[in-house]
Amino acid sequence: MRTIVYIDGFNFYFGVLKNTAYKWLDIVGLVKHVCHIQNPTLDVVAVKFFTAPVITRVATQGEKALQSQQSYFKALLNTHPETIEIINGYYILEKGSPPRYKQPIDKQDRVEVWRLEEKQTDVNIALQLYRDAALKHCEHAVLVSSDSDLEPALAFLRQDFPDYPIGLILPRREPNETKQRPPNSNLSGLANWTRTYIRNDELEKFQLPDKVLTKKKPAIKPDYW
Repeated sequence: MRTIVYIDGFNFYFGVLKNTAYKWLDIVGLVKHVCHIQNPTLDVVAVKFFTAPVITRVATQGEKALQSQQSYFKALLNTHPETIEIINGYYILEKGSPPRYKQPIDKQDRVEVWRLEEKQTDVNIALQLYRDAALKHCEHAVLVSSDSDLEPALAFLRQDFPDYPIGLILPRREPNETKQRPPNSNLSGLANWTRTYIRNDELEKFQLPDKVLTKKKPAIKPDYW
């Protein structure tokens, strides 16, 4: 069954990879593995990875963070040139003035903060999901996200293409003693099947080589990853 996987990169990073040693992840190999476990007949013909370039002035590693991100994308594109597509949105960084935290809320007591917001990713995912279904680019869609903003997209797919199967992989770490937010049941309710977390041994298994050859300079795993 021809399958396209749609990955919310921001959601995946903060749900699975942040503060781990697994950032140099072969995410194409990982999602193919998960799909095969779910249904061995699934043939992943495309992986669409939705992300945005790092804003260096707010990144902990500054310019190095952007270079690391670019190196990672180059490694993925050269490892899976026929499969992966990286679709960029962008970040905006601007001043915000939210109310100070207190109970009850006092709308007059505000503080100035920097507000970082990712733009276009949700709409890009939603449109790609719907367009691929409408144009019959595949026979099965798999969404990798726990973002509730994507519920309408899945609801429209379910309504307009009732025989079009949808899988859901929630970007969450393997459960342990640490308290976690509950899975997004609304998204799961719109999918034909759900994988509720990524196992640690899967993250360890699907790592890219430290040096990935390209037509120019090799893509090298960042030393702080």
